[in-house]
Order: sequence, then structure tokens, then C-alpha cells
Amino acid sequence: MPLSDYKGYRLRNRVFIGFLTICILSVVTSAALSFVILRDNAKMVSKTDMQNKSQALMASLDYALSHSQVQTYDIPKVLENEIYEIADINKHDIIIYDLKGNYLLSNKDPNLVEQKKMPANVLNEIRKNGKQYDDKSYDEKLDASIVSSYMVLKNNMLEDIGYIYFPYYHNESAYMEVFKHYFAYIIGVNILIIIFSIWLSWIISNNLTEAIVRFTSMISRINLFDKNLQPIKYYKNDELNALVKAYNKMIAEIADQRERLSYIEKQSAWQEMAKQVAHEVKNPLTPMKLMMQNFERKFDPNDPNITNKVKNLSEIVIGQIDVISRVASAFSQFAQLPEKTDEEISLNKEVRNSLTIFSDENIFVHANHDDIRMKIDKDYLTRIITNLVTNASQAKSDDRKSVINVDLEKIEKRIKITVQDNGVGIPTDKLDRIFDPNFTSKNSGMGIGLTMVKRMVEDYNGTITVVSEVDKGATFTISMPSNL
Repeated sequence: MPLSDYKGYRLRNRVFIGFLTICILSVVTSAALSFVILRDNAKMVSKTDMQNKSQALMASLDYALSHSQVQTYDIPKVLENEIYEIADINKHDIIIYDLKGNYLLSNKDPNLVEQKKMPANVLNEIRKNGKQYDDKSYDEKLDASIVSSYMVLKNNMLEDIGYIYFPYYHNESAYMEVFKHYFAYIIGVNILIIIFSIWLSWIISNNLTEAIVRFTSMISRINLFDKNLQPIKYYKNDELNALVKAYNKMIAEIADQRERLSYIEKQSAWQEMAKQVAHEVKNPLTPMKLMMQNFERKFDPNDPNITNKVKNLSEIVIGQIDVISRVASAFSQFAQLPEKTDEEISLNKEVRNSLTIFSDENIFVHANHDDIRMKIDKDYLTRIITNLVTNASQAKSDDRKSVINVDLEKIEKRIKITVQDNGVGIPTDKLDRIFDPNFTSKNSGMGIGLTMVKRMVEDYNGTITVVSEVDKGATFTISMPSNL
């Protein structure tokens, strides 16, 4: 996956997850809040309903006892018939106890009343608060929470005359079932909202990142020497529009700067090369001139050794002319590289063939594949390898045996060539200028070998770098596409 696509994919996921997280948190929060509110409301309604029913029951009993001043022992007689009517109207059983907790009266048959005496703990509690005691329990038969209430019965003088027991008075589970049923609807709606949020967040994140990935891809291909840079067409009036405008402005400026830089570089390069060529040509001409002038002053036709002297002079002049010829040839080679003829080759084989001329050197070739294929001009490859190995050979140290390692690697669709030596190394202050056309760290030569190597590598959209440490050696690394 291209780097730009990978970044876009990561950004798309972050936007998608962020948006989805907010949606889910909102839904979960609202669901939790609804749960708490509905649960509390169910409990409150249940409690209110229980209070209303208990008040209705007590109001009916109070009314039945309000006609005379009733005492505890009068209760069975006064409520003998009324208790059945009150129980039927309120649809609840009623059991009445005296102030000691003993059974007095009920709407049920006395034989069916299981609890003939109030529990001691209940009696103590109701005496303590003087109002009401609710006994909560769980009925397995009904599978429900049951509340039984004990309340104080007063006469018309507000004197305590007994205790009222409403068994199985209130079923809280009925209200909770309504709450659960309603909450199930909320959960279903929230699930639909989450599904819609997933779909919407995916669409939004995709639309955003697709535009960013496209822009990133175009920006990543910007090259100062690329003449085919195209402006981005984007018509939406949003934040990305500013990025598009900046990009379009930048490529317009790049085109202008490229023309200016090209002209300046050409002028500067040729000026520097002209100076270097003039210097290299002048070096042999000066001693030739001095030699000719000295020979003219001392010329004696009658000298018996005149023939040998003329011959020596001729050999020296011819040697210097050869030097000038080599300078001219080197300059010609730098000025124009040969025309390329690309063909598919075996890198392993061609590199080994190129190194056969270095028979006296300790050169070792390593490769991560037995047959690395690439498409390149053979002459270009030969000149690249021989130049780098020649430099490595000439940089050998006097105090150790020279070893040169040539590593060949194919990583996906790129070729990596590494030439490493254990020579004298390159000083730090010279590393930045090592590929300059007029720079050399040797005592002879014009310093255009590495410049030509760089030009040939870049001609294949490749790069060449160098790292070095003085007295330990240097490593040149070439990376270029396999073109297959």
C-alpha cells in the first residue's frame, strides 16, 4: 500500500472512530440516563400508588370507627360486618390485631389466617415509630416483590386501639415490568441510532479522507524538475479549498523557479567547468612553454647529443599533449552522457562481469537473491560500478589490506546497490561536496567520476548517498527502481 494511502487509511479510521465514539457515548449516556429516570419513576409511582391505597384503606376503617368512641375490645363488634365491605371495595385482605399483637378480626375465615400473632420485631418497630411498618419479601409463587403493611388503628379520639395488617399489599414487580418493557423499546431505538451512526460516520470519514489522500498523493509527487505538475481542481468552499489554492500557487511558483534555477545552474556549472578545464589545460602548457624556451636558448646544432635531446623533448611534449587530450575527453563525457539503451538484465551477472577488471583487489559480491532482474542500460551500470569500485580501490589504507564489499538487494520493486570499503575514508568537511563536478580529494583527475555516477543514477529516478568515517572507510548506497 502506498504511503499516502496508508496515512489516509489511518486518518479515515481516526475520524470514523472518533465520530462513532461520540455517537455511541451519546446513545449510551442517554440510555443510561433514561434507565435511571424510568427506574426511579417506576419506584416513585409504585410508592405513590402504595401510599394512595393504604390511605384509602385506612380512610375506610377510620370512617367505620368514627361514629363512636371505640376501644380495642369493641373492634370485633363494630367492624364485624364493615370489614368485609372495606376488603371487597379495596380488593385487599385485612387482619386486625390488638395492641399486644394478638389476633382480633379479619375478613378471612379465622382458620385461614396463618399469622395469629404479630411478629415481635414488627410490634417493636411500629410501637417505636407509632405510624407504619412495611415488610418487604419475595414470593416465589408470584415471582414478585411483595410489600405487606402494618399500620396503627386509631379511634375518633386519636387513641391507638389496634394494628391493621394488609398481607400482600403491594406488588412492586408489576411496575418494574412496565419499566423493563418501555426500556426495551429505548434499547431498540438506540441500536438503530448506533447502526445509522456507523453508516453516517463511515460516509463522512471516507469523503474527507479520500480528498486528503488524493491531495497528499499529488503533493508527494512534487518534484522541482517535473514539468508535468497539474493543478488540483476542487470546487467546494471548505477548509480543503485553502489547501488546494496553496498547492496550485506553489506549483506555479515552482515552474517559474525551475526555469530560473535551471538557467542559473547551467551558467554556474559551465563556468565552473570552464575554469577547471582551463586550469587542467594550463598546468601542462606552462612547463611545455618553459621547456621550449630553455631548449631554444641552449640549442646547439653541433651538439653530438642533439638527437637524444630532441627525442626527449618530443616525448615530454607528446605526454603533456596526451594529458590535455584526456582532459578534453573527460569534459566531453561530462557534457553529454551516451544515449541509453535499456534492456532487462541479471544484476548479479552484470556486476560480476564489470568487476573482472579488478582482478588484484579483494572484492566480495553479496546478493539477497540469486537472480535480481532489472531494466537498465548495461553501459550505464558498468560505468556506475567501475567508478565506485575504482574510487574504493584508490582510497585503500597503507596499514591494512583493502577489502571492498558490493551488496546487491531487491526490496519489492526497488534495487539497492552498496559499495563499502575499509579505506582511509572521507573527511566530514568534504562529504557535502563529494558529488560536485569540480571537486576531487585525489592528487590527480578532474573529480567528475562521482558526478557522472550521480547523473546516471538520477537519470533512472534513483538516489545515491555516502556515509564515511575517517580511517574506517566509506559506504556508497544507490537506490533506484527496477523498472520491471
